[in-house]
Formats: sequence, C-alpha cells, structure tokens
Amino acid sequence: MREPDVLEGQLLEEAWLTLEQVAAACPVEPEWLIRHLDEDLFPQARSVAGVWRFPGTALARARRMRQLERDFDAVPEMAALVADLLEEMDALRARLRRAGLD
Repeated sequence: MREPDVLEGQLLEEAWLTLEQVAAACPVEPEWLIRHLDEDLFPQARSVAGVWRFPGTALARARRMRQLERDFDAVPEMAALVADLLEEMDALRARLRRAGLD
C-alpha cells in the first residue's frame, strides 16, 4: 500500500518574501515594485539590511494593483486605494464568517 504524499509549506500570511519573489509571483518587473515602494504604496514592506521584504499578504495586494493598472489604466495611487478597500472588504467578510453571520 502506497503512503500518501505529504505536502509541507508555510502560510503566506506568516511568510516574508523578497522583492524578486514578489515580482516573479505577480508577474511584474522588479522596477515596478521599486517605483511603488518609492511612492509608499506597500506600507507593510520593510528594508532589512538593504533588502526589501514583503509580508505574504503583499503578494495579493501587488497582484490586485497590477491588474487594476493594466485593466483599467489606473494610476498607481488609485490602484493602491482600491486594493486597500478590497483588503478591508476581505477582512470584514472574514469577521462575518467567524461570527457565523455570512
């Protein structure tokens, strides 16, 4: 009898990703992320010893922002604002589910 495959991983919410990892996963050019960092559109990102680190939640934010910029020709600040609102809606929906009110 064959043993089932076991997958190991880390929750993205708990992971910290490099600029290159986020860029590859989005997919965007690293320069796109740097421009957005310069405009402070990733407030949770941290520079540690000169290396940018992003929380795992920034991956979804980057994907949303890139999609909004591409699909709606949104300026980066508008894409960031919409991403903020979508993140807030996701958090509120999660609270409703936990409270059994969904």
